[in-house]
Amino acid sequence: MQNELLRITGLPVLQNRVFDSASSGVASPQGNMVLVQDRDSGLVFNREFDPALLTYDADYQNEQACSSVFREHLDAVLSIVRRHFQTSSLIEVGCGKGYFLNYLRAAGYDATGIDPAYEGDSPHVVKAAFSPSLGLSADALVLRHVLEHIREPLRFLQDIARANAGQGKIYIEVPCFDWICARRAWFDIFYEHVNYFRATDFRRMFGRIHEQGHVFGGQYLYVVADLASLRESAEAPPDRIELPKDFFSGIEQSKALARSTPGPKAIWGASSKGVIFSHHLQAAGIEFDVAVDINPVKQDRHMAGTGLKIVSPEAALRLLPPDSLVFVMNSNYFDEIAEQSRGKFRLVKVDQNDI
Repeated sequence: MQNELLRITGLPVLQNRVFDSASSGVASPQGNMVLVQDRDSGLVFNREFDPALLTYDADYQNEQACSSVFREHLDAVLSIVRRHFQTSSLIEVGCGKGYFLNYLRAAGYDATGIDPAYEGDSPHVVKAAFSPSLGLSADALVLRHVLEHIREPLRFLQDIARANAGQGKIYIEVPCFDWICARRAWFDIFYEHVNYFRATDFRRMFGRIHEQGHVFGGQYLYVVADLASLRESAEAPPDRIELPKDFFSGIEQSKALARSTPGPKAIWGASSKGVIFSHHLQAAGIEFDVAVDINPVKQDRHMAGTGLKIVSPEAALRLLPPDSLVFVMNSNYFDEIAEQSRGKFRLVKVDQNDI
């Protein structure tokens, strides 16, 4: 039995894929969201998710380490890893472009990464999707922002456990669904994430958890657990999830602010939050002039869905007049953005409910 939470049609399926033209961004694939809670396992997922719509290639750009704020977050994660992983033998499943893998190796870990979207030539990365057939195992594993992308996440964890002979510790980090609900972060519901996790989900999946908590201003949930304690099925949940009745109120607030503010408008942050924010606002009749992002590989390219052009902070200072309305997608970066924008713009935090 499933409890339906929300429905959204026509979402861009890959928020972090960038395009060479506005038209190709607009024409990028779309998918539907029917977010449900499974009453047996308690897990929240998109019932309409179709993995065949997703293609991770060189145009998929989700590296956040260009920001000093995010590098501080990675330092915090490394501290947790050091606290629990005394062994040097480590595998990072879903290592992306390899940035955190390099952190691990610099910290003394004999770390191997696995990721089909890896672009470099490191001998320490296997450019493939994880599979037990790879024959890789280690004393410890890191799984950062992977599990939310995987259909049947418990089965995926069971595959990892079997590949690792049913032993070892694992660090898992995912977006926190409790934070999304509490902040009415409607722009954090997107197609690429098939799963949405709460802290209680992992306590029902693992019998032994060494540490659990939140990082990155509460936006991310993490757990350090024993793979040997992974259950065959998640225990039944004690509660039924209901989204706040005003979950989408931020769309109306943002729309009203944009309509009451004359002149050019922009968003700052051309990753997942920015793609979904601009998608919903465009559907409500609000157009933006540009998207701003610090990541150089995204600059002068275009976002999925709206086809909005992405520019550098320096270009934004040239293009936008003083007091332009700029919606900041993630308040964790607000001070960094305020410094980069040199006080020129009217900055609004969209995840603080203060619009």
